[in-house]
This record gives sequence, C-alpha cells and structure tokens, in this order.
Amino acid sequence: MTRNPANQDKAAFSARRAAPLALLLAGLVAFFALGLDDYLSLDALHEHRETLSGLAARYGLLANIAFIGLYAAVVAFSLPGGTVMTLLAGFLFGIAGGGTTAVIGAAIGATLLFLAAKTALGDALAARAGGALRKLEDGFQKDAFNYLLVLRLIPVFPFWLVNLAPAFLGVRLRTYVSATVIGIIPGTFVFASIGNGLGAVLDAGAQPNLDIVFQPEILWPILGLAALALAPVIYKRTRCKETQP
Repeated sequence: MTRNPANQDKAAFSARRAAPLALLLAGLVAFFALGLDDYLSLDALHEHRETLSGLAARYGLLANIAFIGLYAAVVAFSLPGGTVMTLLAGFLFGIAGGGTTAVIGAAIGATLLFLAAKTALGDALAARAGGALRKLEDGFQKDAFNYLLVLRLIPVFPFWLVNLAPAFLGVRLRTYVSATVIGIIPGTFVFASIGNGLGAVLDAGAQPNLDIVFQPEILWPILGLAALALAPVIYKRTRCKETQP
C-alpha cells in the first residue's frame, strides 16, 4: 500500500507542532522527579548562598547569562519560584545588575511561553486557563498594550495566565514583549532590592519582608503608573460613548 505524501507531510507538521508540548511535559516531570523544587526556596538560598556568591564572583558576566537562562526556564515552564529567583538575582548581582538580569530572564521566559501557546500547546494551555481567560478577553481585544501593561504592573491574575492569554487572544508579539518588559520592571527592582540585603536578614535568622511592596512609598508609584496606562483606555472609551448617537 502506498502512503499518501500529503498525509505524511501533515503528520510531520503535527509532530513538529507537538514538540513544544513534549518538551514542556518532559521538563515539568524532570523538575519534580529530581526534586529541583526544593532548590527554589529561601531555605535552599540560605544553605547555598556562599557557594552561589562565589560562583557569581568567579564567573562574572557568564554567571549573569547562566542566571538569565535559568530564570527564563522557570518562567517558560511556569514553575513555582519566580519571587525567589528575583530575590536571588538581587542577592548575587546587586539592585541594578540583579534587577536587569531578572527582567531579561523573565521577559525571555514569558516570550517563549507566549510562542509555545501559538503551537499545539494552544488547546491544552487554553483549557488550563479556563474561565479566567474569558475575563481578560474584552480588555485585550480593545486595548492590548495598555491592558497588558496594567496587568503586569498590578498582578491581579497569575503571572502564567497573563503570559498565555495574549497568545490565545491574538496579541502581536511586539506588543506583548514591550508591555511585558515595561510592566515588570518596577516590581522586579523592588524585589531585587530586598534580595540585595538578604544576606544580613538571613544571618539574623529572619525572613525577608516581602510585604514591603505594599508600603505606600512603593505601592503608590506603581499604582500611579497603572493609572497612567489606563488613562488612554478610559479616554478612548469615554470618547466612543460621547460620539454614539
């Protein structure tokens, strides 16, 4: 029996589209099977901080690049531990270097997940998003950049959901990347600053105060940025209502 070349090409194309799903599942299984989740914790950071500090000091820029890759993997696979990774970035590389490193890693990871959602992963990931996705649909369809920017500044929805929803709702890659990078900068640098002083906190046997982000001097500027992002949206919708007969 001769095989239909068209069917073979279709099967090969489907296999290529399914490859990101296989990679994601393999990564998730390996992550938990190897107990790597134990390393994405403050306890692990406390235990291994001298070793990590030594590696960062020894390898310099290469350490930053390696950290970016690791952070991107954590975000792309939607693994728990993004906050710990940002604290670690500040601890290892300082506020400026750590914040920049974390932003780059998070942006790369979020972009990879965004692109994966446009392949065979789309159906499976959309099912995971469920009804929460519909709550985001209206805002993304009307004002994608501003709406995504607000969601990045004020994390009302889980980070992984905000990574996925724009892909399902037709947001352009350029819009997604620019809004993501700008939106995660304030919060990332706040947590990097906490991580920068983490050594002294751990030496004292205490836990870092992550609630600092809710203090007025931190929270109000972030809310102000979110309000600025929303202003064009509100103006546009107000004008539309005024022009309607």
